[in-house]
Amino acid sequence: MSTTILLVGRGSNDKDSLKEAEMFLQHWRNMNPKTRFELCFIEYGEVLLEQGLNHAAIGAKRVIIVPLMLKLDDQVKEALALDLVKARHQNPKVMFYLLKHLEPNDVMLNILKRSLNNVLENMLAPDPKTTGVILVGKGAKDKVANSEITKLSRWLFEETEHDLIDVAFTETAYPRLESVVQRQVKLGMTQIAILPYYLFTDTMVKRLGQQVERMQVQYPHITLGLGHYLGFEQEIYDLLDQKVVQFVEGTEKNMLECDGCHYLSNYQQQKQNQYA
Repeated sequence: MSTTILLVGRGSNDKDSLKEAEMFLQHWRNMNPKTRFELCFIEYGEVLLEQGLNHAAIGAKRVIIVPLMLKLDDQVKEALALDLVKARHQNPKVMFYLLKHLEPNDVMLNILKRSLNNVLENMLAPDPKTTGVILVGKGAKDKVANSEITKLSRWLFEETEHDLIDVAFTETAYPRLESVVQRQVKLGMTQIAILPYYLFTDTMVKRLGQQVERMQVQYPHITLGLGHYLGFEQEIYDLLDQKVVQFVEGTEKNMLECDGCHYLSNYQQQKQNQYA
C-alpha cells in the first residue's frame, strides 16, 4: 500500500525554528529513503495543515499523520480534528490515520536526564542536594497540555538525587522562570540547572539565554546553568520510527484520541445547523 508519512509541526514566527523542523524531516528521510515524508505546520509555516493533508494524499492510499510536538493544546487539537474532516471528504479514497504526539515517556525522560547531566558537568558536578532543577516549557490555556511537563518533572525527581525540581512556562501559563528561580534561591539552592523542554529553537528559547544572563547578574552568589533544547536526538527519530512501525504492523493502537474527539462532533453539528 502506498503510504505517506506527514509530519505536523506546531509552527513558529521564528524562521530558525521552521528551518530546524525542515532539517529534522530531511534527516528522517535520509534514514528511511524508501518512505515518502512530507511536512506541514499548524501555523506560520509555508505549508499549513489543510494544504499538507491534501498534498500528502496525492498518489497515496494511506496517510499517517505524526504530530511533531511535545504537547497538544486545544488550538492544535481543534485544527487537527477539523482539517482531518475536510481532508477525508476531499480525498474519499485515501485513509488518514492520526498518531499520538511525543508525549511523556521513558525516551523523553532519558533525553532530559542526559541534558541535566551535561549542565551539571559544566557546573563541575555540584551537590544535587543544593542544586535545583527547572524544566521550562511553552505554556498553554489547556491544563492537560501543561500537565505533561509536570509529569516529566516528577519522573525526573524520582530518578535523580535532586531535592527540588520545578516547572516554569515561557508564555500563557504560570509560574514564569524568574519567580521559580527566586523561589529556589530562597529555599537555599546554590546552583540551578534550567532545562528547556522544546523540540527546536524558538523566540522564547532564545530569550531564555538572555533571561539567564540577567538573572546571573541579579544573583551573583548563585550558579545558573542552561541546557539545550531537545532537537535532533537520535532517540526521537527512533521513537517516531517505532510509533509508525507499531501502527502499521498493528502491534499497538497508537492513535490520538482527538481523531474523533468533541471538536469533531462540534464541527459536524455546526455544519448540520448551517444547512438546516
